[in-house]
Amino acid sequence: MTSTLDLVLWVVIPYACLAVFVVGHYWRYRYDKFGWTTRSSQLYEDHLLRWGSPMFHFGILAVFLGHVMGLGIPKSWTEAVGITEGVYHVLAVGIGAVAGFCTLVGMAILIYRRRTVGPVFSATTRMDKVMYLALAVVIVLGLANTVGGNIIDHYDYREGLSVWFRGLFRFDLHPELMAEAPPTFQAHGLTAFLLFALWPFTRLVHVFSAPVGYLWRPYVPYRSREPRLGGRARRRGWERVGEGGPR
Repeated sequence: MTSTLDLVLWVVIPYACLAVFVVGHYWRYRYDKFGWTTRSSQLYEDHLLRWGSPMFHFGILAVFLGHVMGLGIPKSWTEAVGITEGVYHVLAVGIGAVAGFCTLVGMAILIYRRRTVGPVFSATTRMDKVMYLALAVVIVLGLANTVGGNIIDHYDYREGLSVWFRGLFRFDLHPELMAEAPPTFQAHGLTAFLLFALWPFTRLVHVFSAPVGYLWRPYVPYRSREPRLGGRARRRGWERVGEGGPR
């Protein structure tokens, strides 16, 4: 039997976080377009940024794709195309551990840079600090689940957590599946949804600002400033009124 607490944790809170995620982005775009930015700090320091940013972004992209595979694609589908349970878990642990480690190291470099470089630290807001803390908790829990849940506890999240997650979007609710999941998976799922609620009010909104339009943007014409036939050569400095022009 599903308790009231389970309904609150695994139904009410996820839906509330998703609602804040959607409405918050609309509000932010509607009323804070100038704040819809990464607030880049590359001008202040770029040596650490060149190491930390690629590791974090490529790592988080691999983590995202892994979650799409693990949460969005049913177990029966992967088995139907010949991916056995053993092969899937070897890929999940191997690729997931590397992606999680790169994401964690990259974020650690970015946090170190933000704390030790004066101008970058001065440009850091309270919301940035909350965002980094939330990201760190979600990533560490996810990495612990990738290694521990697949090797030590052997919890098959694709028959529990994944079914619960997909059910939220189909309105086919199964809070009892999350109530039976290991505590680290419960914590990871809950903190991930809380991060979604925080998302619209942080610099993470830049994820939805990819410059896709650049693919179809017309070329920018550049014109030379060299003197042309019949043109008057430019002079440096100020000219007196009446000098150099036609009489």
